[in-house]
Amino acid sequence: MHDPDGELRADPGDAPNRPPDRTVATLLALSGLVLTGVIAYWLWSTGAEQQALAPQPQPGPPVPDAPAVAAPGAVVRYPVPASGKPVDAQDLPAALAGLLGARAAATFLQAGDFPRRFAATVDSLAREHSPPSVWPVLATPGRFLVQEGPEGPVVAAENSERYAPLVLLASTVDAPSAAGLYRRMYPLLQKAYAELGFGQRHLNDRVVEVIDLLLATPEAPEAPRLQLLAVRGTVPSQQPWLRYQFQDPALEALSAGQKVLVRVGPVNRQRLKSKLAELRTQLAGPPASAASAAR
Repeated sequence: MHDPDGELRADPGDAPNRPPDRTVATLLALSGLVLTGVIAYWLWSTGAEQQALAPQPQPGPPVPDAPAVAAPGAVVRYPVPASGKPVDAQDLPAALAGLLGARAAATFLQAGDFPRRFAATVDSLAREHSPPSVWPVLATPGRFLVQEGPEGPVVAAENSERYAPLVLLASTVDAPSAAGLYRRMYPLLQKAYAELGFGQRHLNDRVVEVIDLLLATPEAPEAPRLQLLAVRGTVPSQQPWLRYQFQDPALEALSAGQKVLVRVGPVNRQRLKSKLAELRTQLAGPPASAASAAR
């Protein structure tokens, strides 16, 4: 579960639907702004399990109001229809405060350079690592808790209790309102995604792809077993809780976002999945499993 801090850029060889690179796997979106709420609150709740956020980069130049379209030649599976006046970069903090509440937005979100942080975080949730330096949310005090079980260290039960209030708060975000704001923000988000190195790819396609991946997160024991990653050297680690891995190779091979869903515990995981499914329906229709069941 160790996530090294660093910048996220697109890999030159990445294909739009390429699965996360798991060669080191043996070693969390808006799609409406609901995804912002979900991502914000679960990452905020797990922020101190990672390293501290790097200094916030300065926002780039203002983005002109332009239609929410992908670059020529891009294959778009889930287009984002225009919906009202696009949000200007300078109006973005107020728009986020209007959705989440001024106090919550000021406490949890990094509104500066938000489009870049959002685009990078959404993409990274489907990858092996989700660098804290790109998160659109602030870290919270505290850290990942571990307790000793009969067969070794396990995720402490107190972790799910830490997340519960924030998961409940995320579940109150209104999906239709979030989707509406997301569409108005989309020109800013798409431009930021392209500037990260993803070229002609359509961010909303990636958002839906990531939501589907998170919804496919497997169930796990309430207290998954852990093992401590060995680090060579003579200087002892000052933050050993950053070096824990899941002992089960199948859990350790999950993406960064899926691991977050495993860590928060069964009850919180189901609440988040329910909100993600609601969000997915707003953005692109119900998940495939739900659509099949409805037939």
